[in-house]
Amino acid sequence: MGQQKIIMDVPVGRNIKKLRLEKGMKQTDVITQMQLHGSMMSRSTLANIETCRRNIKASDLTIMKEVFETDYDSFFEIKEEA
Repeated sequence: MGQQKIIMDVPVGRNIKKLRLEKGMKQTDVITQMQLHGSMMSRSTLANIETCRRNIKASDLTIMKEVFETDYDSFFEIKEEA
C-alpha cells in the first residue's frame, strides 16, 4: 500500500478568537479597526469566522494581521487537543 497523507484543518477561526482575547479586544473593536483599514467585514461575519462556520478572505486576514500586530504563523498554529 502507498503512504496515506493525513490532512489536518487548521482552526484559523479559533486562533483569531484567541488573538483577539489576548489583545483584550471585543469583536466590535476588531471590526472597527478592520473597517478603518478598508475591510467591509461585519461583526456577525467575524463571529461566524471565530466559530469556524465561515472562512476568512485572504484580504481580511492581511488586514487582521495588521490589527493584531502579529505574523501569519499565529493564525495557522495547530494546538494538540488534550
